[in-house]
Amino acid sequence: LPSQQKGVGMNEPLVDAEGFPRDDIDLYQVRTARHNIICLQNDHKALMKQVEEALHQLHAREKEKHARDEAEALAEAMSQNQSLPQAFAKVNAVTPGSPASISGLQVDDEIVEFGSVNVNNFQNLQNIATVVQHSEGRPLSVTVIRSGKKVHVGLTPKRWAGKGLLGCNIVPLQR
Repeated sequence: LPSQQKGVGMNEPLVDAEGFPRDDIDLYQVRTARHNIICLQNDHKALMKQVEEALHQLHAREKEKHARDEAEALAEAMSQNQSLPQAFAKVNAVTPGSPASISGLQVDDEIVEFGSVNVNNFQNLQNIATVVQHSEGRPLSVTVIRSGKKVHVGLTPKRWAGKGLLGCNIVPLQR
């Protein structure tokens, strides 16, 4: 306040002991300064309230998002366990450098789908052999379960240095 040195702040009286306006200060200047300060304080309070509300909303959204993410992760983990399809055969050997090895098939992969063969129409290994012979040089879609997860592999049966068109050994699963 401009008249602070005369002992006039925000709350000091602007009248003398007898109730008359003080003549030692510029009343107009003091009242204008007080008014401006009060307006600024109100603006500051309003802004702080907005900031506080925005922070509350932000944290509430973060909390919701975190809860949603956890619920989704849990649901996904649950569905992973339930929806693992039935395997009908298992890879028990893969020759290095073979088409099977190049495609990424691994020992202990459990076969869920081999081209058109799946758990519902698989009778014996001849089913797979037939699909392989009919698909020489053409990519086959193979789905396996590897350490609890479904994995898709593109396997192209073809002639190579070793015997057969795949270079892996598949055994039926005893269920």
